Amino acid sequence: MSTGQATREGQWYDQEHAEWVILLSGSAVLRFEGETEGRTLIPGDAVNIPVHCRHRVDATAADRESVWLAIHYEPVENG
Repeated sequence: MSTGQATREGQWYDQEHAEWVILLSGSAVLRFEGETEGRTLIPGDAVNIPVHCRHRVDATAADRESVWLAIHYEPVENG
C-alpha cells in the first residue's frame, strides 16, 4: 500500500526477476527509463515489467491508499 509515496529522485528499480503488477485502488504514476512522462495508473490497470527493465514510481495518490498486487516471477524461456 502507498499513500503519497514515490521512488526517491534519481533512483530506479532494476530487478533480477520479472514483475506483474495491478493497481487495485487509488492511483499511481509509473515511469520506465527512457520515457519522458510517466504512465498514470487507475484501478484495474496492470503492467508487466521484464527482468532488468529500469522503472520507478513517480507518484501515488496522497488523499487515499493506493493498493498494489505484485507478482514476482522467473520468466519461462522458449525452446
